[in-house]
Amino acid sequence: MSGSKRYGSSSSYSSHSPPIPERWIKCPRKSYTTIAEKFVAFKTPLDSKYDDQIPIENRFNTEMLFSSMSNMKVTIGLWIDLTKTSRFYNKSEVEDSDCKYVKIPCAGHEQPPTREQAQLFVDICSKFIAKNPLLSIGVHCTHGFNRTGFMIATYLIETFDVSVTSAIAQFAAARPTGIYKQDYIVELFQRYSDDEEPILAPELPDWCLESEEDNHNSSKFESSSRNKRDFRDQDPKDRREHEPSSKRSRSEMINRNPVFMEGVSGVTAIFDQPRLGNIQKRTQDLCKWKRNGFPGSQPVSMDIQNIKLLHIKPYRVTWKADGTRYLMFIQGENEIYFIDRDNSVFEVEGLTFLHRKNLDHHLKDTLLDGEMIIDKVDGQNIPRYLVYDVVAFEGFDVGKQPFYPNRCMLIEVDIIKPRHQAIVCGRLDKAQEPFSIRLKQFYDINASDKLLGNFSKNLSHEPDGLIFQPSTDPYVAGTCPEVLKWKPLELNSVDFKLKIVTEGGTGMLESKVGYLYVGGKSDPFARMKYNKELKNMDGKIIECKFENGNWKFMRERTDKSFPNALKTAIAICHSIETPVTKEILLKYIQQAPRR
Repeated sequence: MSGSKRYGSSSSYSSHSPPIPERWIKCPRKSYTTIAEKFVAFKTPLDSKYDDQIPIENRFNTEMLFSSMSNMKVTIGLWIDLTKTSRFYNKSEVEDSDCKYVKIPCAGHEQPPTREQAQLFVDICSKFIAKNPLLSIGVHCTHGFNRTGFMIATYLIETFDVSVTSAIAQFAAARPTGIYKQDYIVELFQRYSDDEEPILAPELPDWCLESEEDNHNSSKFESSSRNKRDFRDQDPKDRREHEPSSKRSRSEMINRNPVFMEGVSGVTAIFDQPRLGNIQKRTQDLCKWKRNGFPGSQPVSMDIQNIKLLHIKPYRVTWKADGTRYLMFIQGENEIYFIDRDNSVFEVEGLTFLHRKNLDHHLKDTLLDGEMIIDKVDGQNIPRYLVYDVVAFEGFDVGKQPFYPNRCMLIEVDIIKPRHQAIVCGRLDKAQEPFSIRLKQFYDINASDKLLGNFSKNLSHEPDGLIFQPSTDPYVAGTCPEVLKWKPLELNSVDFKLKIVTEGGTGMLESKVGYLYVGGKSDPFARMKYNKELKNMDGKIIECKFENGNWKFMRERTDKSFPNALKTAIAICHSIETPVTKEILLKYIQQAPRR
């Protein structure tokens, strides 16, 4: 065998051989297992023209991958190539194995896949899986970690509504160490997460730190720093596309069919740009929310562990209304908007907020937090927006002030009372407004017993629990583990995606049944009996409670596009099994230190 074919070293090679990608030789070939029982992640195979540069024990070509997966009883029916070049292997090698080949050329390096590329990936995979449920999907970039992990995580998030952290972890479990570029992780959080801080990328894997001095191309192609771009998986003509550029602007997911709370007039969804994007960005900035999505503060369910917070710091309590959560952004006169949990924006007509010190001046750059409810008064439905927090007032960051008494007092003095003054002096006609505005009161936590007793019975709308708010804490965007929501056992609920299917046939009576899906689980989490209430709910997000051993439909969640994640659903089921009962809650409050 000639010296140019020495497999133990790559110091001699054919001058006509194309260079192999940096760090490819020691990079693990493929994921240990399938991801979500569907995806195989792997580094790019290299065909025989690279053999003179690769020790025989490190070779990896398309035939080896198909053979390996066959031994694992996995059949790859769709092959997705995310590299920017076609020089690594001939796609006919894939197609000759009765596998569909698709290329989505992604820049890589410091540039994660674009939103359009990611959506294309999700669409292609979803259609393939629907038609070929028994086949798997192979995905690769140069090394099979960052672009590949980003795309697979995107699919898990969009299809199963898993958290970004969970999606990243699922990929990393199958292909350690997972996505190791911080830019890619941050981008996933910016696109999809409204309740998590970006996690830190893992340390670079050992193979990523291997010296390249054995590589015959190291002196010619290797960057002086591993932070510089490596253009080896690009055709030369593509390299100009990847010069350093300014930071890309964030892009929001847009619900093209947002639905506002039924029974409320004067509210219209907006889609025109740049207005929509400007409102979303301004509300996120006022909340100090650095990522995409809804920036509002969100409580966590009370459990046996976090109830202890009631003994650690001072809290205020209010009733939990069975309404719909919205931020209200008062941009200026005739510029008032609602933002829902999907971060959809609705324009409100005919609503007025005047300045306390000058009723000729309309409030501007003010962000409120609250919920829309429908009060039933003398047989009539009266929509009301209950304001329970304020984030910004006239552009000032009031969210950093203590909740009680500061923010509560500001709502009463600067938001509610000026409206009453304007009504008295004829500056505001309440009857012409689409709904009323009220302050939602918070009380000492020792009032919890009364809130659950006569108070709730006298409410004109349905309550479904209590909210406990830390008195001295600032406003926290996203999930706040110290804001607690408590629900009685009979009202603990899960938001599912409903799929109505027909079972039976072949000698059996056919009957309809509801399959209940949660994010992160491809098969049904549970099932429920079909009835007329579910007739128009197929494919919708529905809220259900567990009653007498069965899930029972409560309402459609028009304000949400995704079901609860598997983790959330399991936690709620655990709280049903070991609940914080009313008796436990009230006893714990009685034992709390006086403040």
